[in-house]
Amino acid sequence: MALTGRAALLAALGSIPVGVLEPSWAGMLAVNGPIALACAVDHALAAPVRGLVLARSGDSSVRLGERADVHLSITNPGNRTLRARVRDAWPPSSWTPGTEAAASRHEVRVPAGERRRLTTRLLPTRRGDRHADRVTIRSYGPLGLWARQASLAAPWTVRVLPPFTSRKHLPSRLARLRELDGRTSLLTRGEGTEFDSLRDYVPGDDTRSIDWRATARQHKVAVRTWRPERDRHILICLDTGRTSAGRVGDSPRLDSSMDAALLLAALATRAGDRVDLLAHDRRPRAQVQGRAAADVLPSFVNAMAALEPELVETDARTLVSTILRNAPRRSLVVLLTSLDAAPIEEGLLPLLPRLTQRHTVVLASVADPHVAAMAASRGGVDAVYEAAAATQTQAQRRRTADQLARHGVHVVDATPDTLAPTLADAYLSLKAAGRL
Repeated sequence: MALTGRAALLAALGSIPVGVLEPSWAGMLAVNGPIALACAVDHALAAPVRGLVLARSGDSSVRLGERADVHLSITNPGNRTLRARVRDAWPPSSWTPGTEAAASRHEVRVPAGERRRLTTRLLPTRRGDRHADRVTIRSYGPLGLWARQASLAAPWTVRVLPPFTSRKHLPSRLARLRELDGRTSLLTRGEGTEFDSLRDYVPGDDTRSIDWRATARQHKVAVRTWRPERDRHILICLDTGRTSAGRVGDSPRLDSSMDAALLLAALATRAGDRVDLLAHDRRPRAQVQGRAAADVLPSFVNAMAALEPELVETDARTLVSTILRNAPRRSLVVLLTSLDAAPIEEGLLPLLPRLTQRHTVVLASVADPHVAAMAASRGGVDAVYEAAAATQTQAQRRRTADQLARHGVHVVDATPDTLAPTLADAYLSLKAAGRL
Protein backbone atom coordinates (compact mmCIF):
# COMPACT_ATOMS: atom_id res chain seq x y z
CA MET A 1 0.00 0.00 0.00
CA ALA A 2 1.11 3.58 -0.64
CA LEU A 3 -0.23 6.98 0.30
CA THR A 4 -0.27 9.37 -2.66
CA GLY A 5 0.82 12.98 -2.71
CA ARG A 6 -2.79 14.02 -3.34
CA ALA A 7 -3.94 12.58 0.00
CA ALA A 8 -1.06 14.22 1.84
CA LEU A 9 -1.84 17.56 0.19
CA LEU A 10 -5.54 17.36 1.19
CA ALA A 11 -4.59 16.54 4.78
CA ALA A 12 -2.16 19.47 4.90
CA LEU A 13 -4.65 21.93 3.41
CA GLY A 14 -7.36 20.78 5.82
CA SER A 15 -5.05 21.16 8.81
CA ILE A 16 -4.28 24.83 8.09
CA PRO A 17 -7.73 26.31 8.96
CA VAL A 18 -8.03 23.98 11.93
CA GLY A 19 -4.68 25.13 13.25
CA VAL A 20 -5.65 28.79 12.77
CA LEU A 21 -9.31 28.79 13.85
CA GLU A 22 -9.75 25.83 16.24
CA PRO A 23 -6.46 24.08 17.14
CA SER A 24 -7.70 20.92 18.84
CA TRP A 25 -7.73 17.16 18.40
CA ALA A 26 -11.42 17.31 17.60
CA GLY A 27 -10.79 19.75 14.79
CA MET A 28 -7.98 17.59 13.37
CA LEU A 29 -10.21 14.53 13.55
CA ALA A 30 -13.04 16.39 11.84
CA VAL A 31 -10.80 17.19 8.89
CA ASN A 32 -8.69 14.03 8.62
CA GLY A 33 -11.48 11.55 9.40
CA PRO A 34 -13.27 12.06 6.06
CA ILE A 35 -9.93 12.00 4.24
CA ALA A 36 -9.02 8.70 5.90
CA LEU A 37 -12.41 7.27 4.99
CA ALA A 38 -11.97 8.42 1.39
CA CYS A 39 -8.53 6.77 1.31
CA ALA A 40 -9.99 3.50 2.59
CA VAL A 41 -12.71 3.54 -0.07
CA ASP A 42 -10.16 4.43 -2.74
CA HIS A 43 -7.96 1.54 -1.67
CA ALA A 44 -10.88 -0.86 -1.80
CA LEU A 45 -11.75 0.27 -5.33
CA ALA A 46 -8.18 0.03 -6.65
CA ALA A 47 -7.54 -3.01 -8.83
CA PRO A 48 -5.52 -5.78 -7.12
CA VAL A 49 -1.91 -6.02 -8.30
CA ARG A 50 -0.79 -9.51 -7.34
CA GLY A 51 -3.33 -11.15 -9.60
CA LEU A 52 -2.04 -9.43 -12.74
CA VAL A 53 -0.48 -11.62 -15.43
CA LEU A 54 2.77 -10.35 -16.97
CA ALA A 55 4.46 -11.55 -20.15
CA ARG A 56 7.44 -10.30 -22.13
CA SER A 57 8.43 -10.27 -25.79
CA GLY A 58 10.69 -8.27 -28.07
CA ASP A 59 14.42 -8.11 -28.77
CA SER A 60 16.66 -10.67 -27.14
CA SER A 61 19.93 -9.39 -28.59
CA VAL A 62 21.27 -6.05 -29.76
CA ARG A 63 24.60 -4.59 -30.83
CA LEU A 64 26.26 -2.21 -28.43
CA GLY A 65 25.16 1.33 -29.25
CA GLU A 66 21.86 0.26 -30.82
CA ARG A 67 18.37 0.28 -29.32
CA ALA A 68 16.41 -2.73 -28.13
CA ASP A 69 12.64 -2.73 -27.59
CA VAL A 70 11.32 -5.05 -24.89
CA HIS A 71 7.54 -5.37 -24.64
CA LEU A 72 5.71 -5.99 -21.36
CA SER A 73 2.12 -7.25 -21.61
CA ILE A 74 -0.13 -6.69 -18.59
CA THR A 75 -3.33 -8.72 -18.39
CA ASN A 76 -5.99 -7.66 -15.86
CA PRO A 77 -8.09 -10.74 -14.94
CA GLY A 78 -10.02 -8.88 -12.20
CA ASN A 79 -13.33 -7.05 -12.34
CA ARG A 80 -11.99 -3.53 -11.69
CA THR A 81 -10.15 -1.22 -14.06
CA LEU A 82 -6.43 -1.00 -13.42
CA ARG A 83 -5.05 2.53 -13.24
CA ALA A 84 -1.36 2.13 -12.58
CA ARG A 85 2.15 3.42 -12.80
CA VAL A 86 4.71 0.81 -13.81
CA ARG A 87 8.46 0.73 -13.23
CA ASP A 88 10.22 -1.77 -15.47
CA ALA A 89 13.56 -2.19 -13.69
CA TRP A 90 16.78 -3.10 -15.55
CA PRO A 91 20.49 -2.75 -14.64
CA PRO A 92 21.79 0.84 -14.80
CA SER A 93 24.00 0.06 -17.82
CA SER A 94 20.86 -0.66 -19.85
CA TRP A 95 20.48 3.07 -20.57
CA THR A 96 22.57 6.16 -21.08
CA PRO A 97 23.10 7.79 -17.65
CA GLY A 98 20.28 10.19 -16.81
CA THR A 99 17.66 8.59 -19.08
CA GLU A 100 16.62 5.65 -16.87
CA ALA A 101 13.62 7.35 -15.23
CA ALA A 102 12.01 8.39 -18.50
CA ALA A 103 12.66 5.05 -20.21
CA SER A 104 11.62 2.66 -17.43
CA ARG A 105 8.45 4.30 -16.06
CA HIS A 106 5.04 4.02 -17.72
CA GLU A 107 1.43 4.90 -17.00
CA VAL A 108 -1.22 2.42 -18.07
CA ARG A 109 -4.99 1.90 -17.86
CA VAL A 110 -6.24 -1.66 -18.29
CA PRO A 111 -10.01 -2.32 -18.22
CA ALA A 112 -11.21 -5.50 -16.52
CA GLY A 113 -10.51 -8.62 -18.55
CA GLU A 114 -8.29 -6.81 -21.07
CA ARG A 115 -4.58 -6.59 -21.82
CA ARG A 116 -2.24 -3.73 -22.62
CA ARG A 117 1.35 -3.74 -23.90
CA LEU A 118 4.09 -1.39 -22.75
CA THR A 119 7.42 -0.92 -24.54
CA THR A 120 10.66 -0.30 -22.67
CA ARG A 121 13.40 0.96 -24.96
CA LEU A 122 16.92 -0.01 -23.90
CA LEU A 123 20.15 1.62 -25.04
CA PRO A 124 22.88 -0.46 -23.38
CA THR A 125 26.26 1.08 -22.65
CA ARG A 126 28.14 -2.18 -21.98
CA ARG A 127 28.46 -5.60 -23.54
CA GLY A 128 27.07 -8.72 -21.88
CA ASP A 129 23.73 -10.06 -20.72
CA ARG A 130 21.21 -7.62 -19.27
CA HIS A 131 18.62 -9.35 -17.07
CA ALA A 132 15.30 -7.70 -16.31
CA ASP A 133 14.66 -7.03 -12.64
CA ARG A 134 11.21 -7.11 -11.01
CA VAL A 135 8.33 -5.03 -12.35
CA THR A 136 6.88 -2.69 -9.72
CA ILE A 137 3.21 -1.80 -10.26
CA ARG A 138 1.35 0.83 -8.25
CA SER A 139 -2.45 0.56 -8.73
CA TYR A 140 -4.49 3.68 -7.92
CA GLY A 141 -8.11 4.01 -6.94
CA PRO A 142 -10.49 6.32 -8.85
CA LEU A 143 -9.82 9.20 -6.41
CA GLY A 144 -6.05 8.88 -6.58
CA LEU A 145 -5.65 9.02 -2.80
CA TRP A 146 -4.36 5.54 -2.01
CA ALA A 147 -2.62 2.84 -4.03
CA ARG A 148 -1.87 -0.84 -3.92
CA GLN A 149 1.74 -1.74 -4.81
CA ALA A 150 3.61 -4.95 -5.53
CA SER A 151 6.75 -6.09 -7.36
CA LEU A 152 6.27 -9.00 -9.75
CA ALA A 153 8.77 -11.16 -11.58
CA ALA A 154 8.89 -10.92 -15.37
CA PRO A 155 12.20 -12.48 -16.48
CA TRP A 156 13.83 -11.51 -19.76
CA THR A 157 17.41 -11.30 -21.00
CA VAL A 158 18.87 -9.05 -23.65
CA ARG A 159 22.36 -10.01 -24.85
CA VAL A 160 24.41 -6.96 -25.82
CA LEU A 161 26.79 -7.94 -28.63
CA PRO A 162 30.04 -6.28 -29.71
CA PRO A 163 29.33 -3.36 -32.05
CA PHE A 164 31.65 -4.53 -34.90
CA THR A 165 32.38 -0.97 -35.99
CA SER A 166 35.18 -2.16 -38.28
CA ARG A 167 32.71 -3.78 -40.70
CA LYS A 168 32.91 -0.53 -42.69
CA HIS A 169 36.39 -1.69 -43.78
CA LEU A 170 35.14 -5.05 -45.06
CA PRO A 171 34.12 -4.02 -48.64
CA SER A 172 37.55 -2.56 -49.44
CA ARG A 173 39.33 -5.65 -48.06
CA LEU A 174 37.01 -7.95 -50.00
CA ALA A 175 37.90 -6.03 -53.14
CA ARG A 176 41.58 -6.72 -52.45
CA LEU A 177 40.72 -10.35 -51.77
CA ARG A 178 39.02 -10.62 -55.17
CA GLU A 179 42.27 -9.47 -56.73
CA LEU A 180 43.93 -12.50 -55.15
CA ASP A 181 41.36 -15.20 -55.77
CA GLY A 182 40.04 -16.81 -58.94
CA ARG A 183 37.93 -13.86 -60.12
CA THR A 184 41.15 -12.00 -60.96
CA SER A 185 43.41 -15.03 -61.10
CA LEU A 186 47.19 -14.90 -61.03
CA LEU A 187 48.94 -15.57 -64.32
CA THR A 188 51.97 -17.27 -62.81
CA ARG A 189 52.30 -19.86 -60.12
CA GLY A 190 53.86 -18.85 -56.84
CA GLU A 191 54.33 -20.26 -53.37
CA GLY A 192 50.99 -20.90 -51.70
CA THR A 193 48.90 -20.91 -54.89
CA GLU A 194 46.77 -23.63 -56.44
CA PHE A 195 45.44 -24.24 -59.95
CA ASP A 196 42.24 -22.36 -60.72
CA SER A 197 41.26 -22.64 -64.40
CA LEU A 198 42.28 -22.40 -68.03
CA ARG A 199 41.62 -19.50 -70.36
CA ASP A 200 42.61 -18.37 -73.83
CA TYR A 201 46.02 -16.83 -74.31
CA VAL A 202 46.11 -13.03 -74.54
CA PRO A 203 49.15 -11.21 -75.92
CA GLY A 204 51.26 -10.15 -72.98
CA ASP A 205 50.62 -13.28 -70.87
CA ASP A 206 53.65 -15.01 -69.41
CA THR A 207 54.58 -17.84 -71.77
CA ARG A 208 55.48 -20.01 -68.77
CA SER A 209 51.79 -20.19 -67.93
CA ILE A 210 50.88 -21.90 -71.23
CA ASP A 211 49.35 -25.36 -70.79
CA TRP A 212 50.67 -27.23 -73.81
CA ARG A 213 48.48 -30.31 -73.38
CA ALA A 214 45.31 -28.20 -73.26
CA THR A 215 46.60 -26.21 -76.23
CA ALA A 216 47.05 -29.43 -78.23
CA ARG A 217 43.55 -30.65 -77.37
CA GLN A 218 41.77 -27.35 -78.08
CA HIS A 219 43.92 -26.34 -81.09
CA LYS A 220 44.33 -22.90 -79.52
CA VAL A 221 46.74 -21.55 -76.97
CA ALA A 222 45.48 -21.95 -73.37
CA VAL A 223 47.10 -20.59 -70.23
CA ARG A 224 46.78 -21.70 -66.62
CA THR A 225 45.55 -19.32 -63.90
CA TRP A 226 46.26 -19.71 -60.21
CA ARG A 227 44.72 -18.50 -57.01
CA PRO A 228 45.85 -18.39 -53.40
CA GLU A 229 45.27 -21.62 -51.52
CA ARG A 230 42.03 -21.98 -49.59
CA ASP A 231 40.89 -23.96 -46.57
CA ARG A 232 43.70 -22.72 -44.35
CA HIS A 233 43.21 -22.81 -40.58
CA ILE A 234 43.27 -19.55 -38.61
CA LEU A 235 43.18 -19.46 -34.81
CA ILE A 236 42.42 -16.06 -33.29
CA CYS A 237 43.50 -15.80 -29.64
CA LEU A 238 42.16 -13.03 -27.41
CA ASP A 239 44.18 -12.25 -24.32
CA THR A 240 41.64 -11.51 -21.57
CA GLY A 241 44.21 -10.97 -18.82
CA ARG A 242 44.90 -7.80 -16.87
CA THR A 243 46.56 -5.92 -19.75
CA SER A 244 43.33 -6.18 -21.76
CA ALA A 245 41.52 -4.13 -19.09
CA GLY A 246 43.57 -1.00 -19.78
CA ARG A 247 41.45 1.71 -21.36
CA VAL A 248 42.59 3.33 -24.58
CA GLY A 249 40.29 6.21 -25.37
CA ASP A 250 36.73 5.36 -24.37
CA SER A 251 36.97 1.55 -24.31
CA PRO A 252 39.17 -1.25 -22.93
CA ARG A 253 41.86 -2.79 -25.11
CA LEU A 254 39.82 -5.99 -25.17
CA ASP A 255 36.98 -4.29 -27.08
CA SER A 256 39.36 -3.03 -29.77
CA SER A 257 40.88 -6.52 -30.04
CA MET A 258 37.41 -8.01 -30.45
CA ASP A 259 36.61 -5.60 -33.25
CA ALA A 260 39.80 -6.55 -35.08
CA ALA A 261 39.07 -10.25 -34.57
CA LEU A 262 35.58 -9.89 -36.06
CA LEU A 263 36.86 -8.14 -39.19
CA LEU A 264 39.56 -10.77 -39.67
CA ALA A 265 37.04 -13.59 -39.17
CA ALA A 266 34.61 -12.08 -41.68
CA LEU A 267 37.38 -11.61 -44.25
CA ALA A 268 38.95 -15.05 -43.76
CA THR A 269 35.67 -16.92 -44.06
CA ARG A 270 34.97 -15.10 -47.34
CA ALA A 271 38.43 -16.20 -48.48
CA GLY A 272 37.50 -19.84 -47.86
CA ASP A 273 39.61 -20.32 -44.73
CA ARG A 274 38.53 -21.97 -41.48
CA VAL A 275 38.53 -19.67 -38.46
CA ASP A 276 38.44 -20.59 -34.75
CA LEU A 277 38.44 -18.43 -31.63
CA LEU A 278 40.14 -18.81 -28.26
CA ALA A 279 39.81 -16.33 -25.36
CA HIS A 280 42.29 -17.08 -22.61
CA ASP A 281 44.00 -15.70 -19.51
CA ARG A 282 44.81 -18.30 -16.85
CA ARG A 283 42.30 -20.63 -18.42
CA PRO A 284 40.12 -20.64 -21.55
CA ARG A 285 37.21 -18.20 -21.22
CA ALA A 286 35.55 -18.86 -24.57
CA GLN A 287 36.13 -21.14 -27.55
CA VAL A 288 34.57 -21.38 -31.00
CA GLN A 289 35.68 -24.32 -33.13
CA GLY A 290 34.61 -26.11 -36.27
CA ARG A 291 31.83 -23.76 -37.36
CA ALA A 292 30.58 -23.57 -40.92
CA ALA A 293 31.42 -20.37 -42.77
CA ALA A 294 27.91 -18.96 -42.37
CA ASP A 295 27.98 -19.56 -38.59
CA VAL A 296 31.45 -18.24 -37.81
CA LEU A 297 30.61 -14.56 -37.32
CA PRO A 298 27.39 -15.13 -35.27
CA SER A 299 29.26 -17.64 -33.10
CA PHE A 300 32.15 -15.23 -32.55
CA VAL A 301 29.81 -12.38 -31.63
CA ASN A 302 27.86 -14.50 -29.13
CA ALA A 303 31.04 -15.86 -27.55
CA MET A 304 32.52 -12.37 -27.19
CA ALA A 305 29.38 -10.75 -25.77
CA ALA A 306 29.93 -11.96 -22.21
CA LEU A 307 33.74 -11.66 -22.16
CA GLU A 308 35.23 -9.26 -19.64
CA PRO A 309 38.90 -8.61 -18.79
CA GLU A 310 40.14 -10.61 -15.82
CA LEU A 311 42.48 -8.82 -13.41
CA VAL A 312 45.00 -11.68 -13.42
CA GLU A 313 48.29 -12.24 -15.22
CA THR A 314 47.87 -14.32 -18.37
CA ASP A 315 49.45 -17.76 -18.07
CA ALA A 316 51.54 -17.86 -21.26
CA ARG A 317 52.53 -21.50 -20.82
CA THR A 318 48.92 -22.66 -20.57
CA LEU A 319 47.98 -20.40 -23.49
CA VAL A 320 50.65 -21.87 -25.77
CA SER A 321 49.72 -25.42 -24.76
CA THR A 322 46.05 -24.71 -25.53
CA ILE A 323 46.96 -23.23 -28.92
CA LEU A 324 49.06 -26.26 -29.86
CA ARG A 325 46.28 -28.59 -28.76
CA ASN A 326 43.63 -26.70 -30.77
CA ALA A 327 45.83 -26.30 -33.85
CA PRO A 328 47.67 -29.60 -34.38
CA ARG A 329 48.44 -28.78 -38.03
CA ARG A 330 50.12 -25.75 -39.52
CA SER A 331 47.91 -22.70 -38.97
CA LEU A 332 47.93 -18.94 -38.81
CA VAL A 333 47.87 -18.04 -35.10
CA VAL A 334 46.79 -14.45 -34.40
CA LEU A 335 47.53 -13.30 -30.83
CA LEU A 336 45.64 -10.18 -29.80
CA THR A 337 47.54 -9.13 -26.71
CA SER A 338 49.72 -6.38 -25.28
CA LEU A 339 53.20 -5.28 -26.41
CA ASP A 340 54.21 -4.42 -22.86
CA ALA A 341 57.77 -5.57 -22.29
CA ALA A 342 57.32 -7.41 -18.97
CA PRO A 343 54.56 -9.89 -19.90
CA ILE A 344 56.14 -10.53 -23.32
CA GLU A 345 59.72 -11.05 -22.16
CA GLU A 346 58.89 -13.02 -19.02
CA GLY A 347 55.91 -14.98 -20.33
CA LEU A 348 55.52 -15.36 -24.08
CA LEU A 349 59.02 -14.86 -25.51
CA PRO A 350 60.63 -18.04 -24.08
CA LEU A 351 57.74 -20.12 -25.45
CA LEU A 352 57.63 -18.64 -28.96
CA PRO A 353 59.90 -21.28 -30.59
CA ARG A 354 57.26 -23.92 -29.82
CA LEU A 355 54.73 -21.87 -31.81
CA THR A 356 56.80 -20.50 -34.67
CA GLN A 357 58.36 -23.82 -35.63
CA ARG A 358 54.88 -25.19 -36.36
CA HIS A 359 52.70 -22.14 -37.12
CA THR A 360 52.78 -18.70 -38.68
CA VAL A 361 52.31 -16.27 -35.80
CA VAL A 362 50.94 -12.72 -35.90
CA LEU A 363 50.86 -10.61 -32.74
CA ALA A 364 48.48 -7.64 -32.84
CA SER A 365 48.46 -5.01 -30.12
CA VAL A 366 46.49 -1.84 -29.38
CA ALA A 367 48.65 1.28 -29.26
CA ASP A 368 47.59 4.34 -27.29
CA PRO A 369 47.32 7.40 -29.60
CA HIS A 370 47.70 9.64 -26.56
CA VAL A 371 51.30 8.45 -26.20
CA ALA A 372 52.11 9.67 -29.73
CA ALA A 373 50.49 13.01 -28.95
CA MET A 374 52.56 13.29 -25.76
CA ALA A 375 55.77 12.48 -27.65
CA ALA A 376 55.10 15.36 -30.04
CA SER A 377 54.20 17.89 -27.36
CA ARG A 378 56.53 20.77 -26.57
CA GLY A 379 56.31 24.04 -24.67
CA GLY A 380 56.60 24.01 -20.90
CA VAL A 381 58.65 21.85 -18.56
CA ASP A 382 55.73 19.46 -17.96
CA ALA A 383 55.28 18.95 -21.71
CA VAL A 384 58.96 18.13 -22.15
CA TYR A 385 58.87 15.53 -19.36
CA GLU A 386 55.72 14.03 -20.88
CA ALA A 387 57.38 13.88 -24.29
CA ALA A 388 60.43 12.15 -22.81
CA ALA A 389 58.28 9.56 -21.03
CA ALA A 390 56.21 8.92 -24.17
CA THR A 391 59.34 8.56 -26.34
CA GLN A 392 60.77 6.06 -23.88
CA THR A 393 57.52 4.08 -23.98
CA GLN A 394 57.53 4.03 -27.78
CA ALA A 395 61.16 2.92 -27.89
CA GLN A 396 60.41 0.10 -25.47
CA ARG A 397 57.50 -1.10 -27.63
CA ARG A 398 59.76 -1.03 -30.71
CA ARG A 399 62.42 -3.09 -28.91
CA THR A 400 59.78 -5.64 -27.88
CA ALA A 401 58.46 -5.77 -31.46
CA ASP A 402 62.01 -6.31 -32.77
CA GLN A 403 62.53 -9.17 -30.33
CA LEU A 404 59.34 -10.82 -31.54
CA ALA A 405 60.30 -10.27 -35.18
CA ARG A 406 63.65 -12.03 -34.59
CA HIS A 407 61.62 -15.06 -33.48
CA GLY A 408 59.63 -14.99 -36.73
CA VAL A 409 56.54 -13.22 -35.40
CA HIS A 410 54.73 -10.66 -37.55
CA VAL A 411 53.87 -7.69 -35.31
CA VAL A 412 50.92 -5.35 -35.87
CA ASP A 413 50.97 -2.34 -33.54
CA ALA A 414 48.17 0.13 -34.30
CA THR A 415 45.74 2.49 -32.62
CA PRO A 416 42.18 1.34 -31.84
CA ASP A 417 40.78 2.97 -35.00
CA THR A 418 43.34 1.38 -37.31
CA LEU A 419 44.05 -1.98 -35.64
CA ALA A 420 41.28 -3.90 -37.43
CA PRO A 421 42.08 -2.78 -41.02
CA THR A 422 45.85 -3.08 -40.40
CA LEU A 423 45.45 -6.65 -39.16
CA ALA A 424 43.25 -7.47 -42.16
CA ASP A 425 45.94 -6.06 -44.47
CA ALA A 426 48.57 -8.22 -42.76
CA TYR A 427 46.41 -11.30 -43.35
CA LEU A 428 45.98 -10.43 -47.03
CA SER A 429 49.72 -9.87 -47.42
CA LEU A 430 50.48 -13.26 -45.89
CA LYS A 431 47.88 -14.89 -48.10
CA ALA A 432 49.23 -13.22 -51.23
CA ALA A 433 52.74 -14.40 -50.32
CA GLY A 434 51.51 -17.95 -49.69
CA ARG A 435 52.72 -17.97 -46.10
CA LEU A 436 49.57 -19.31 -44.44
